[in-house]
Amino acid sequence: MAMLLADVGGTNARLAIARNGVIDAPSITRYRGDDYDSFDKVVQTYLTEQDNPRLTAVCVAVAGPVSGGVAELTNRDWDFSEERLARLTDADNVRLINDLTALGYATPHLGADGVSVLRAAPTHRARNGQSLVVGAGTGFNVCSVRSLAGGHITCMEAEEGHTNLPANIAGILADRIGKDKMAPFFSTEETFAGRGLAALHHALHGQKVERAEAISTAAMEGDAQAEETYRLFTELFGLLLRELALRFMPLEGMFLAGSVARSFSHRTEQLEAAFLTEPYMRDIPENTPLLLIRDDMAALQGCLAAIT
Repeated sequence: MAMLLADVGGTNARLAIARNGVIDAPSITRYRGDDYDSFDKVVQTYLTEQDNPRLTAVCVAVAGPVSGGVAELTNRDWDFSEERLARLTDADNVRLINDLTALGYATPHLGADGVSVLRAAPTHRARNGQSLVVGAGTGFNVCSVRSLAGGHITCMEAEEGHTNLPANIAGILADRIGKDKMAPFFSTEETFAGRGLAALHHALHGQKVERAEAISTAAMEGDAQAEETYRLFTELFGLLLRELALRFMPLEGMFLAGSVARSFSHRTEQLEAAFLTEPYMRDIPENTPLLLIRDDMAALQGCLAAIT
């Protein structure tokens, strides 16, 4: 018997088969969303390529809100239904979860190769069993994780990306780019997802880029304007992490994930300086470790943990 796992974003869908509680590495396959008009077609294609295994369970992590067993991608015209997936796969147990929830379930299973420490925290303060996953890539969201008795965890769903940009961050940003250029930065996601980084570069320098990765590459190659964009973006991100530290008190650790988070992970001094810049209630961020999820398969591992 086998379990079908899937991590579905706006650009790609990654699917895998797990047997006996272990993901079968050769089964991991990535599909470009542009090549399919629905996720159901992706599932049908994948199962045919895998010789149609008998499935006992299905867990799909979706880059969008999940409610009542249904979900939609926020940046692609795909919808998901637990009932429809059950009919399609003939599995007895089907679960849809948010992609950040999947990363939350993965955190206890990340090995040394899958996560790195960006900033350690003093050990004199007692931990509280709470951690937070912060995902910054195509979108932005968080997942609060709470440790329970017996080694179990619970993961809380959220839509943090669609909250208003904190006033202190909005004020600093307006001072740097001008109030007349603030329209694109109306929410946390629009500011801190990849398109927010691209919008910031355009606001600062009048240069439009198709992909935020181009700014990262230019900064690494010594481009002064790209470097200025990244320095400001990292400062603002550090201030946001400070707000999240106070909101969720993740004294077990704040796990950063996603392509945008990885792109500035080497700027730890800049990030930490902003993270600790406010003296008020500094004890909480000061005692919050910052980590980076590097394992691209983490969401699939989280799906396996969630379904089992």
